[in-house]
Order: sequence, then structure tokens, then C-alpha cells
Amino acid sequence: MNTGMQNMVISLGAMQVARKIPFDDPDVLNYARIGYVAAQVIILCIYYYVSFAIKKKNDQTVLKYVEAPSPMSQEPGQLVTTTVRDYDLAETSKLVRAMSTSPLLASLRLHWVAMMAFLHGYMKFTQPLFIQSLMGLKGVYDAQLVGIHVFGKKAPERPFKAAPGMFGMASAGPQTDAAAIAAAEKRVETAKKEE
Repeated sequence: MNTGMQNMVISLGAMQVARKIPFDDPDVLNYARIGYVAAQVIILCIYYYVSFAIKKKNDQTVLKYVEAPSPMSQEPGQLVTTTVRDYDLAETSKLVRAMSTSPLLASLRLHWVAMMAFLHGYMKFTQPLFIQSLMGLKGVYDAQLVGIHVFGKKAPERPFKAAPGMFGMASAGPQTDAAAIAAAEKRVETAKKEE
């Protein structure tokens, strides 16, 4: 089962479990709040540990690839030349920014924090606290960099392939074949000559 379907199954299961939790009890509600904040802190600590492990490893292997063009753009993808260390740090930064409901990262994703505050504070919905705690931890478990640097899994080829969509539809990922890189290098050289 792909990650999108797993997330949907876990969300639906968590919703059913959340219905059974007596959030009317102030103690249970406080535990849910503490659990939510604790999950966000744990996630943030794991990502910072991954970042630290990447910097410690300091893999300076050169990595060349062509970024996937935006779906609505007619322009071809851009050539990217980086190191494994820099690529991994950029991917970790994306993971940290994707912590959509983290109160600790309010400056990065304030609209999500505002939405959680509205749902919980004003509308009195408490189930999202429980569900987001589980989904955040599931996201950490699924992250390739966490698998490599925390769980010791074998590193896949970089750049990482784009995850398939919910129904298995492949999305355009970066191109690593020699022909695509050569064509992108030729476009860069042509653009420099025209300037």
C-alpha cells in the first residue's frame, strides 16, 4: 500500500478512535494538548538530529540532476549541481517546513497554526489535535532522510524519486540520466553565450 493510501487509512482510523475518547473530561483534553505539543517537539528534535547527522557525515559527493519543470510551464527543468550534503540539508529543511501544524514553527506556516487554533479554540474541535499528532509522527517515519540517518536504512539514489500519488499515479521527478543533464548543460552554455 502506498503512503497516500496509508495516510488515508490511518486518518480514518484515528477519526474513529478519536470519537471514542471523552474529550469532555478536562484531564483528557489536557492530555490531548500535551500529546500534540509533545509530538511536535519530538518531530522537530528528530529533524534536527537528522540535520546534525548530515553535517557530521559531510558527504561532498557531487550530485547533478535536472529539476522537474513545473506542470504549467513550457520551459524545461533547470540544471542543479550540488553535493549530497547540501541536497540532504535542503530536503531536511523542506521536511521541517512541512510540519504544517507545529506551533514551534509558527513563523514558517502561520496559517496552519491559525487553523488549528480556530478549530480547537473557537470551534471546540479536539479531534484534530489527536489526529495531527499521529499523522505528524507517521510523516517522520515515512521520511527517507529519517530512514537513512535514524533507522540506518540503505540510502536510495539521490535525488530522491517523487512519491507516487494517492492512487499510484507517478509524478514527475528529477531527471538523472546523462542525456537530460547534457541537454540542460547545453542550454546553460547557450544562455551564457547569448548574454
